[in-house]
Amino acid sequence: MNWIVKHFETLTLKELYDFLTLRSAVFVLEQECPYQDVDGKDEDAYHVMGYEGDNLVAYCRLLKPGISYEEASIGRVIVKASARKSGLGKTLMNHALNFLKDEHHIRISAQAYLKEFYSDLGFEQVSEIYLEDNIPHIEMLYKT
Repeated sequence: MNWIVKHFETLTLKELYDFLTLRSAVFVLEQECPYQDVDGKDEDAYHVMGYEGDNLVAYCRLLKPGISYEEASIGRVIVKASARKSGLGKTLMNHALNFLKDEHHIRISAQAYLKEFYSDLGFEQVSEIYLEDNIPHIEMLYKT
């Protein structure tokens, strides 16, 4: 597994294409949520990418404070369907948390069914359940 963390400005066209394709496959097609994935935040983000050979199998984006929330945030967390249930999601999140280790608080909007997954990583639920793109979500906060 090859892990890469890059700011938008340093991405190759292939890396950009790979993660936009994966995000569309999971969030728009698999989860049947037609929404505007390209939201203008990618350009201000760091992108964590996990490759097996030439195949992107894990991805998330990291945003500095003030872009999505007052705190830094991790979003668009994806593990390709064929690689799920392998521990790769935890590895991906550990890479993200390590990159953001100097941030005192990290906020996420998590799908509610993943509460235990994120709790095991140190996140605490800080909101009631709400609908985002017709999927139940909760806000969670990580404190270093």
